[in-house]
Amino acid sequence: MTRFGYFLASEDWGPDELLRQARLSEEAGFDALWISDHFHPWTDEQGQSPFVWSVIGGLSRETSLPITTAVTCPTVRIHPAVVAQAAATSALMTGGRFVLGVGTGEALNEQVTGAAWPLAAERMEMLEEAVEVMRALWAGDVVTHHGRHYVVEHARIYTLPETPPPVYVSGLAPAAAELAGRIGDGYIATMPAADLVKRFNEAGGEGKPKQGGLKVCYGPDADDAVATVQRLWPNMGLPGELAQVLRTPEHMMQASSLVPKDAIASSATCGPDVEAHVTAMQAYLDAGFDEVYVNQIGPAQDEFFNFYGKEVLPELRRRIQSSG
Repeated sequence: MTRFGYFLASEDWGPDELLRQARLSEEAGFDALWISDHFHPWTDEQGQSPFVWSVIGGLSRETSLPITTAVTCPTVRIHPAVVAQAAATSALMTGGRFVLGVGTGEALNEQVTGAAWPLAAERMEMLEEAVEVMRALWAGDVVTHHGRHYVVEHARIYTLPETPPPVYVSGLAPAAAELAGRIGDGYIATMPAADLVKRFNEAGGEGKPKQGGLKVCYGPDADDAVATVQRLWPNMGLPGELAQVLRTPEHMMQASSLVPKDAIASSATCGPDVEAHVTAMQAYLDAGFDEVYVNQIGPAQDEFFNFYGKEVLPELRRRIQSSG
């Protein structure tokens, strides 16, 4: 089933505003929520970063929408046993509406403990072991685990949901998409890349849910919207793996200052054109995603929800229905 969701940006907003946006999402007709899990924002201009697990507790009481972390890194900053406990409580409080989205993370968030930041191949290996640890703990038994990356000593999670939370795995490169297909209950990506969906499917993901996410900036003037993106999210224009290895917001801002304006403009749909927003969302469906999550950059949140609720979402659903 095709679903359209709203992406709550923890980097931009404090907890009360995130809860308000969740309510607006449901009122506007969105089907589900993503929420980012960060220790730092990408830039000082974004300026927020509340603890995601506290916010999810609030969301469980403020909305009936399903919630996915997009994404949690259960490998360095927080031990997977602790993430397993947090996810179990979240699944219980939401009545089974919680999905644990996981990924290999960014140095920006994970090196705050002073831990080393491994290369991508080792980070994927760590993620696979972390998922193994969490699933063992969700079985409700006492777990002792001595792996290559993690040690768990006689641990048991007592407060568990009836069904363990699904684990969806982020994959923004071929090897990561294949890992997601092999170990994940679903797939997460932030680009409409049909080739990555294909790799996910071929690695064992065929028939599993696929979630994609994008950022837009709705506003009455497209040039003003581009300027808003450039002010708040210039890091979207960073190439390759750079965003995963820079370790501080200061480094992100220094690198982002080199991103040209045209790269910013091409990184997010900006302005008031309904067709442009529909096309950006449709690109994910065409690439094979089942669910598409959109985030509004900037302060015009109420205007965005009005625009999407009245124009964009109805048009998307009309096209899906007419295509059979």
